Amino acid sequence: MHNRPHKALFRLLRRLSDGRFHSGQALADEFGLSRSSIFNILAQAESMGLTVHAVRGRGYRMPESVEWLDDAVVARHMGTAASHYSIHVLDSVDSTNTTLMAAALEGAADGTLFCAEHQYTGRGRRGRQWHSVVGGSLTFSVLWRFESGLQSLAGLSLIVGLAIARAVNRHSRHMARLKWPNDILVDYRKLAGILVEVQGDMHGAAFAVVGVGLNVRLNETQRDAVDQAVVDLAEMEVTVGRNQLLADCLRELHAASNVFRHHGFAALREDWQALDAYAGRAVALTLPDSRSVQGVACGVDETGAFLLRDAQSNLSSYSGGEISLRLDGAR
Repeated sequence: MHNRPHKALFRLLRRLSDGRFHSGQALADEFGLSRSSIFNILAQAESMGLTVHAVRGRGYRMPESVEWLDDAVVARHMGTAASHYSIHVLDSVDSTNTTLMAAALEGAADGTLFCAEHQYTGRGRRGRQWHSVVGGSLTFSVLWRFESGLQSLAGLSLIVGLAIARAVNRHSRHMARLKWPNDILVDYRKLAGILVEVQGDMHGAAFAVVGVGLNVRLNETQRDAVDQAVVDLAEMEVTVGRNQLLADCLRELHAASNVFRHHGFAALREDWQALDAYAGRAVALTLPDSRSVQGVACGVDETGAFLLRDAQSNLSSYSGGEISLRLDGAR
């Protein structure tokens, strides 16, 4: 869905998610809208993948409960770690990364976090769209500021992936693993993606906006909209609520970023490689100039660059956000 939802939509959805029927007239009176407006607004929810039951004479209700994101609940789950973040839960934005980038340029503090129930132009890596699902995704962006410049940020997206995988693995019997440079996989299907955008000086003040999108529960229509194999937490039989999961992600992100700030990616390299989904596999890299190179994946170096061993046993490193990695089915 690419349209901005009506400003009353999420307040309506929260009212309906108590499992009871609410008459169209009662909703119209409560929200200061006409009954036809209530009908049209709730039709938007259907287009976003949500089910709303409408029964003549009884009204509207949502048959499935949704755990809505709540900044106070997230902070409570985080305990003392909450002091490292300023948490803002948004109903709907174009993109949490875009919104946070604008706030960063206006001086937002380190640790500012935007989490959205819905994105209408969510962005993924390499210009792709990120499909977020109301109640079925965890989509957030966090701002980190650095005084050591852009040159110190090599490997940043990898430590973000490591933190998210650790948070998921607290709750799952199905191991979440990592795909260079910034995807989280389960059985080679995508569970989560990361988009890191940086600005600043090479050797002075710089910042990173770190965006994360994680699949919690997708229906078939939503799965079909994605151009690759995906998996969600529901399929993995993970039942933890989204507020608890977000709190766990933020705790792990703080711990990993703290190590990264003081020691760089090298201090987390072995931890990342322990979850590397492609290590020892035949792979193909598509480079920015569209050339393709094949070889065996050999993990990453101390800067987070991908290591590839070719047929002549030469080891080469590759880095850059415009490189695509896939398993090489021809080998």
